[in-house]
Amino acid sequence: MGSQRCVLVTGAAGFIGSHLVEHLCKKRQYLVVGIDNFNDYYSPYLKRRNIQELRNTCKDRVKIYEKDIRDRAFVRNILESFNFEAIFHLAAMPGVRASIEQPELYYDVNLRGTLILLDEIAKISSSRSKIKPPKFIFASTSSVYGKTNIIPFVEDDPCSTPLAPYPASKRSSELLGYTYSHLYSIPFIAIRFFTVYGPKNRPDMMAYKLIDSIYHGTEVPLYNGGMMYRDWTYVEDIVKGVTAALDAEFSYEIVNLGRGEPVLLLDFIKMVEALTGKKAYLAPTPAPLSDMPKTFASIKKAASLLGYLPDTPLEKGIQALIRWYEETSAQSVVSDNATDIVPRSVKMSIG
Repeated sequence: MGSQRCVLVTGAAGFIGSHLVEHLCKKRQYLVVGIDNFNDYYSPYLKRRNIQELRNTCKDRVKIYEKDIRDRAFVRNILESFNFEAIFHLAAMPGVRASIEQPELYYDVNLRGTLILLDEIAKISSSRSKIKPPKFIFASTSSVYGKTNIIPFVEDDPCSTPLAPYPASKRSSELLGYTYSHLYSIPFIAIRFFTVYGPKNRPDMMAYKLIDSIYHGTEVPLYNGGMMYRDWTYVEDIVKGVTAALDAEFSYEIVNLGRGEPVLLLDFIKMVEALTGKKAYLAPTPAPLSDMPKTFASIKKAASLLGYLPDTPLEKGIQALIRWYEETSAQSVVSDNATDIVPRSVKMSIG
């Protein structure tokens, strides 16, 4: 596509994906090719709204394809049509608890989808011997640490005890990335996200559900009396860390992106309530077996390799999320082809 620098973002219409696309277009000046299948894990309406906002702000710097990453022929065609510097692979079935009910789907999308992307990159790179393979920047999760006793979480933890199919599928994809990096010299970096929150938050996530409870009276499960710690990380800090991989040199790496300051869930709830001046409707509920009692990122490696420095205070981040929620609250009870914002089959996620 001429001399214009371009990257591919899978899962471009989602919460983190749409923020990433905007950053790459506006701040990095890339042409961004996005892929999303607009599935109904939560309302496709919200994802289409994200894409419309991107088209308004990024104009001709964004091209969005409504396709599935498991469509091998499409993946091959898109990789042949553009000379991508990097592939940001965010497309996945999310949610720890939801994965327990649909393990086959989670492995099919999360692992086989990743395999198809890596395999097609390998084939095309082999046919273009003088062109380096694009960097493969893989969105992983803090949930891969599972039942670890190593606190804070460090990247050389074996991560051999995932507690649900979702983190197991992500850990499997990390290992697959090593194989393709070793065999085909694809630069692969797995970036483990820690409880991301902020504007455009997925409606199944705890931060969104708390605010929704406050404004609309919906009940929110309070697991383990709120005595769980999460390393809440603002979405813009995450995006800055992810895009820093464009400037880093690596063959295969795993990196944590968190704030490095775990917060008790009960304290997080109190802060949201204080900032809104209202109470959430909480229902004490035993913590599921799939839930980790604590997430805590060591971010030393991210600082060293990516120059990562999260600088958004929790209160400021929550205020930004509340403002966004209030601005879009008129659309909080919408449907798209009879699909609710949060389908009843979707479980809340606080990971």
